[in-house]
Amino acid sequence: MAKRAAPEVNAGSMADIAFLLLIFFLVTTDIAVDSGLNRKLPPMEEDKPDDVIIKEKNIFQLDVNRNNELFLKTGGEEKIIKLEQLREEAIAFLDNGGGTGDIACQFCKGNKNPKSSDNFDKAIISLQNDRLTKYATYIAVQNEILAAYNSLRDREFKRAYPNLGMSYVEANALYKDPQYTGDKDKLKEKVEVIKKLIPQKFSEAEPKKN
Repeated sequence: MAKRAAPEVNAGSMADIAFLLLIFFLVTTDIAVDSGLNRKLPPMEEDKPDDVIIKEKNIFQLDVNRNNELFLKTGGEEKIIKLEQLREEAIAFLDNGGGTGDIACQFCKGNKNPKSSDNFDKAIISLQNDRLTKYATYIAVQNEILAAYNSLRDREFKRAYPNLGMSYVEANALYKDPQYTGDKDKLKEKVEVIKKLIPQKFSEAEPKKN
């Protein structure tokens, strides 16, 4: 008895179909991007500038030891603070407005302590960790400091642009959203104005050795 021939399957177009499916998924799928701590190094300068003298009162010196304790030195005082107090302390320092004359802070609403920071532009937050500091503490400290900057930027953004009905954080996120169809140039301009008004001057020193 003769064997019956098996029907052939036409696979000539399978490669084309697979290619089209690949393109479809690449176009329609959102690729997740890990969010991290925002740090931007200053650009290289051809001419080395003269050393800048920074007044001690304009430095918010924060040290985190191996026991995850926070030591704060600012305004001529040294004290131990809790993580929950860090944001409030940082805001008070940045918003102090102790400068007078040409360096007076027009929008600062702090205590204007002459022993603390002069204005937003002069204020610098400096952080140093111990090598045995827990990573969770390190991240939590960074988040609180960034939250202090964002809190002040939110306030000034709402003051400068009350008609927008949003905060600086919301405006910045909206500007970076690829699906946003509004006028990105105008939104970026407003965000940059607030960044310039309250620059993020956050310095991180090398961890202390044991």
